[in-house]
Amino acid sequence: MKWMIRSLLIITVALCAAEAFGVEGVEIIPDVVYGHKHGMALTFDVYKPKQANGTGILFIVSGGWYSRWRPPEQSIGWFKPMLDKGFTVFAVRHGSSPKYVIPEIIEDVRRSVRFIRLRANDFGVAPERLGVAGASAGGHLSLMLGTASDKGDPNAKDEVLRVTDRVAAVVAYFPPTDLRAWVNKTPDYPALNFEEEKAADCSPLLHVSEDDPPVLLIHGDKDELVPIDHSEKILAEFEKHKVTSELLVIEGAGHGFRGEDGKRASDAMAAWFEKHLLEH
Repeated sequence: MKWMIRSLLIITVALCAAEAFGVEGVEIIPDVVYGHKHGMALTFDVYKPKQANGTGILFIVSGGWYSRWRPPEQSIGWFKPMLDKGFTVFAVRHGSSPKYVIPEIIEDVRRSVRFIRLRANDFGVAPERLGVAGASAGGHLSLMLGTASDKGDPNAKDEVLRVTDRVAAVVAYFPPTDLRAWVNKTPDYPALNFEEEKAADCSPLLHVSEDDPPVLLIHGDKDELVPIDHSEKILAEFEKHKVTSELLVIEGAGHGFRGEDGKRASDAMAAWFEKHLLEH
């Protein structure tokens, strides 16, 4: 089971630095605080290209629902296809497993969208043009934002919570889409240890509706950790509800892409956001 944890951590992206600085023409603003919990800060890092197009992409930093950290210059290559097209990227960290479980983690990423939308002008992005992407657990969380958003609570004392967490486009790499069979049955993933009656609320497969944003799913057909039927089943739901959606199958790939497979996937992600966030 340890190899499964390692494979998830390979696709985890975590970012940190002491002050804003430029890398390859990209301004990086680290550790923007979007909330607090239990005395700790929830943070994201901003990657802003010189020729920014006014559109923001949230990348959910999560593998196995762990949200880890490394200096941002070590991760900029992963975002390069989006940065090259002028997208401003927000690398969002959430309260991490094993301390936090999935229902709590979902609320963190919801808050990140609300915060970025509320402060959109500060980051030079349009509040109505926010996309979200992630891999594995990050893909799951991205789909939760795509399928189960809300309008915000107009009566909330916290101004962030009054803002909608809706996104305008989603890209999800090899995402778990139905957690009902996993909750309290996968000891290697502590974030899945929560009340079983909440599993349906945390399963994007069960929240698909006709007003969902365009979704691109990318999955290897040899994935043994998150089988491709997770993407196939939610694709069928998207099609049933006439949601703009596609599934890009990477033949022969397992849980994670390298080399040409990785380039094909990242180029498809950037093209999806370009099509659905810039051309409308």
